[in-house]
Amino acid sequence: MKQDLRFPISTAKLRLHLACLFLICAFSLHIVGFLGFEIQNASAQILDPDLVLYFDYEDFDGDTVVEKSGRGYDGAIQGKVTQSNDGKFGKAAHFAAGSFLDLDGPNIKPEDIPTEGMSIVAWINVEAISDMAIFNARAADNTWLVHPEARGDGNYRWLNRSAGGTTIFDIRAGKNKANEWVHYAGTFSRAEGLAVLYINGSNVGEEKARVGTPIAPDWGQGARVGFNIDDARPFNGLMDDLNIWKRGLTEEEVNIIMNDSVDAFLAVEAHGKLAMTWGRLKASQ
Repeated sequence: MKQDLRFPISTAKLRLHLACLFLICAFSLHIVGFLGFEIQNASAQILDPDLVLYFDYEDFDGDTVVEKSGRGYDGAIQGKVTQSNDGKFGKAAHFAAGSFLDLDGPNIKPEDIPTEGMSIVAWINVEAISDMAIFNARAADNTWLVHPEARGDGNYRWLNRSAGGTTIFDIRAGKNKANEWVHYAGTFSRAEGLAVLYINGSNVGEEKARVGTPIAPDWGQGARVGFNIDDARPFNGLMDDLNIWKRGLTEEEVNIIMNDSVDAFLAVEAHGKLAMTWGRLKASQ
C-alpha cells in the first residue's frame, strides 16, 4: 500500500497549528466578551451616567410620557399635555396652561439628584410673554432648589439653591420671545463655582457661585415639567428635547445638543468611549 503524501504534515506541526487556532479563538472570544461587558455596563440601561432626565416627546403611552434616559422616570400627564408634530426634532409636547408632567419627586433615587452640578436644556416655543416654568423641584425642607424659566418681565431665569433656601446663583438675562423656537440651557458646576445661561447657544449671562454649598439634595415635595409645585408659573406652548444633567455642560456640549439633538450628542460620546476601549485593549496586549 502506498503512503498518502497529499498532506505531508508531521504530528508535531499538526499539534502546533491546532494550538495556534485555539489561541486565536480564545483571544477573539476575550475581545468580544470584554467589549460586550464594557458596552453593556456603559449604556445598556443608562444612556449616560450624568443624564438624569430626558424627554424627547416621541413616545406617549396613554397618560404617560416615556422618559428616555434609561432611569425610568416617566412623566404622568396632569391636565392637557398632547403630542405635536411641530417639534424641533420630530415630535414635541404641547402644554396647555396649568398642565404638567408629574415626576414623582419623592421617589427619585438620591444618587440621581443633581447636587454637585446641574444643567437643564430644552427647546421651548411659548405662546405668550409671561412667567413660565420649564421644570421645577422642591426639597423636603421647602427649598425651591431650581428655577429654569421664561419670564414675564422679558427675560429668562436660571437659579439653584442649597438646602435651607440659600441662593447659589440667580441669573436673569436674555430676551424672552413668544411664538418661535428658542433654545434654553442653564448650566452650573460646583467644582468650577460658575453658572451660565445660554440662549440659542450663546452665553447671555453668568454668575460666580455666591456660596460653596451643594444644591439641595432631594425633591421631597415634588418635581414637575411645565408647572411649579405650588401651581404657579404654568408653561403654555411647545417643548422639545428636555434634558437634565447632574453636571455642568460645557458651551461646546450645549451647542452640539442644540444643533444635533441629545441622541446625536450621546452617539458622539459613545464613539469616544469605544475608541478608548480599543485603546485599552491594544495597550493590554
